[in-house]
Amino acid sequence: MQRPFTTNHHQRVMMESPGHATMGRSLFTVIPKLLKLSFSIVTRRLIAFKKWMKANGVDCSDALDLVEDQNDAVSVKASRDLKEGDVVANISKTACLTVKTSGAREMIESAELDGPLALSVAIMYERGLGQESPWAGYLQILPFQEDLPLVWPLDELDSLLSGTEIHKDVKKDHGLVYEDWEENIVPLTPLLPENVDPGSFGIKEYLAAKSLIASRSFEIDDYHGWGMVPLADLFNHKTGEEDVHFTAELPHSESDSEANETDNSDATDEDEPSKEDSSMLQDDASSLEMIMVKNVPARAEVYNTYGLIGNAALLHRYGFTELNNLYNIVNIDLDLVTEWSTSSFTTRYTRARLALFKKLGYNSEYFEVSSTGEPEAELLMLLNIILLPDDTYNKLDLALTGDCVSKEGREITIGKHKVVFGESCSSDVLLTDGVCEALLAIVDKREGLYGTSSSLEDDVVKVESCVLPRDRRLYHSLVLRVSERRILEKLRSNVRERLGEVSGGKRRKKMNSKS
Repeated sequence: MQRPFTTNHHQRVMMESPGHATMGRSLFTVIPKLLKLSFSIVTRRLIAFKKWMKANGVDCSDALDLVEDQNDAVSVKASRDLKEGDVVANISKTACLTVKTSGAREMIESAELDGPLALSVAIMYERGLGQESPWAGYLQILPFQEDLPLVWPLDELDSLLSGTEIHKDVKKDHGLVYEDWEENIVPLTPLLPENVDPGSFGIKEYLAAKSLIASRSFEIDDYHGWGMVPLADLFNHKTGEEDVHFTAELPHSESDSEANETDNSDATDEDEPSKEDSSMLQDDASSLEMIMVKNVPARAEVYNTYGLIGNAALLHRYGFTELNNLYNIVNIDLDLVTEWSTSSFTTRYTRARLALFKKLGYNSEYFEVSSTGEPEAELLMLLNIILLPDDTYNKLDLALTGDCVSKEGREITIGKHKVVFGESCSSDVLLTDGVCEALLAIVDKREGLYGTSSSLEDDVVKVESCVLPRDRRLYHSLVLRVSERRILEKLRSNVRERLGEVSGGKRRKKMNSKS
């Protein structure tokens, strides 16, 4: 899991103090001392966390080395060769910070909160207890927040993410988070015990808790639900390169079958405890394990994975991107297709064709374009419907008026091929000349969402000139934008090749706009 690139607080404050350069000492003598101070603080934090783990049922193998860099980012490396099947960590469920284990449990359940909202309250409550919290030794190793777009200022969202897959979603998230805070968090503040700092329930603190949950939480079992799992949340992510797997150990199982080595398999032979039976926390002998799923050599980093996901999801949920991610996608919204159709035909015509599209059982609001530039078949179906000759459209629309529509009623001819709507069909058949022309126009509209201030080539240069950690938000935003624009370019190239264009951009023959 990538960690935020943040400047050490103590180092930043001292270097920015007024009059620092006039203290009679050269910066060349001051900076090494500041760095020494920074690393001594880092070491104390790790030592405190390791002591906390030992005292709270978190057994970390000495084959794992926790490493913290000068930006306070923690990673896990192999101190010796690790083999597939090695159990490198055993984590008691009572050490996990969940709604069930938190001191805020009664307050949360009285307010009838659940899900991420309830877990956010648990995290803010324990943070508000400071050193009195049973999780103080764990919480101090975590950043205040993960630098997800969720916590970025709105002006940065607009300037950095405009046109990308996640721009609208993140802005929507912002609004919903503020609503949740006002409706559910603010009313809890007067109910807090005296030893809990009410400042820990502010909007910034709520956003911070939400960011930690989005990027670090695990689903533990049916009883605990989702929670924060110490140590397990320190492994960095690498797409498609899982070294270690998070799994459950059942207390009464007689074998370590593969069935037990899956997420969410934490049920025991005992009856599920009721909400009122908190004593189950003490009797819950099941634990969580981190098991190696491949060999890792000494001194190499040990990675977990969140799945095979593209940069849009990585940045949205976890706050980072990966260069050359093979699982990137771009979505083309139905609104863009509607905009193209309305500009090419009429609003009435477009509405009628969209209605037919829905009659045929299609309900997509957006259409995926793969990392190789292949458009989703459903988009091609829609474009074919929009471009149907009027007589074919009328015949198809009439056939769909009944309650039971036969296969023949959903069948049309495209070129020399019979196509049945609702059934799979080769893209080669659906990519008529007219559909290709439409795709090119729609791709141009999708590309236009990024604005005209910079081209794909400009963005690539900007990525290469970014300095981390200073430019981390700009960097990851640009990586996302570049990955999306490259997919659009691949789609454009595939379509042009289909149309028979030569490299110079001139057509070999004139194509009609409708099939």
